[in-house]
Amino acid sequence: MSVTPEAIPARACAGVDWAKDDHAICFIDPDGLVVERFTVPHTAAGLKTLVRRLLAVGVAEVGIERGDGPVVEALLQAELTVLVISPNQVKNLRSRYGSAGNKDDRFDAYVLADAVRTDRRRLTPLTRSTPATIALRSTVRARRDLVEHRVAAANQLRAHLQVVFPGVVGLFAALDSAVSLSFLERFPTQSKADWLTSKRLADWLGKLGYSGRVAPETLHQRLLDAPRGTTDDNAHAHTATTLAFVAVLRALTTQIDQLEDSVAAQLDVHPDRHIMTSLPRSGMLRAARLLAEIGDARGRFPTADSLACLAGVAPSTRQSGKVKAVTFRWSADHQLRDALCDFAGDSRHANPWADDLYQRARARGHDHPHAVRILGRAWASIIWRCWQDQLAYQPDRHQALQRVLNEQARKVA
Repeated sequence: MSVTPEAIPARACAGVDWAKDDHAICFIDPDGLVVERFTVPHTAAGLKTLVRRLLAVGVAEVGIERGDGPVVEALLQAELTVLVISPNQVKNLRSRYGSAGNKDDRFDAYVLADAVRTDRRRLTPLTRSTPATIALRSTVRARRDLVEHRVAAANQLRAHLQVVFPGVVGLFAALDSAVSLSFLERFPTQSKADWLTSKRLADWLGKLGYSGRVAPETLHQRLLDAPRGTTDDNAHAHTATTLAFVAVLRALTTQIDQLEDSVAAQLDVHPDRHIMTSLPRSGMLRAARLLAEIGDARGRFPTADSLACLAGVAPSTRQSGKVKAVTFRWSADHQLRDALCDFAGDSRHANPWADDLYQRARARGHDHPHAVRILGRAWASIIWRCWQDQLAYQPDRHQALQRVLNEQARKVA
């Protein structure tokens, strides 16, 4: 049953333009006239004042540009309905009230409030995941940030060593591995590495517990074949730089390992664990990241398409007259897109249906990222269905997968 305009009660609305130091607020009446404008500082007292004044004028619904942070928490604790209107939408809405397009906090607060008044049916109230999921999301994202820092530090160390000690750059499989960092701590310069022979290197690796597949003789030959590093009087200064990077990488690795343990512990007790861990090649970290980014507030994604669109794996279609363009969806939740595409790209190595879909996309001329997004959109529908029904993924009930398996069986026969 559709809702008629007459069935919607008139109400006062508010808009909050969030900022780092203070927030602009605008109250409007049911006819769109401004009742009051004011600002509050971003302090505990300021947020209490904001909530008190909202409740005093009978505001029940508030428009804001972001769905997290202390302001949103204060509004939700006061049992106010929060309607998130993205900055891109606000930018486009400004043209309703003038063509200048100027950015002004007080004006944006009015635009947010008026959008709540006029476009309430188009807006979905903010639904929050449980505190356990929010905590998991924070841990997962913190770990990912530290991994990015580790990659950056390893690249800086590599650039430094290519100048002062090239032999160690390709000595082991990874420059930030434990054995590579231990080698640099023991032999930080070319002069100290010159002391090594095949036997001495083998003895040192044995004491370290090295279990690599490369023989010590081969590793020693790599040192000999590489260009010579710095051996002059400035080698000591270069050593300090090398050891500084090594210390940073060790600290980052330790903290990443601790966060991984925390992610595993949080995932083990989460009610939706069985859904994400049942997906092919999800693993602990991928499952935790998918769960963290999708969340457990089922009302956030009423349809599978809503999940695919927010994840940026559904294309954006623009049509005017006879011109129709299907393009990449730039406006998306980038964390969610990265989590879904990371899973989808690897799932093809364990799921014949996923591999078939990916290969057919490549055969049509799509590059790898585009083919992964196509696969991600297909997985979004499956994940959404499992997520809504709170059921694990069951390959034997996946009809498209069974068709692919049957076709492969007939070809073999």
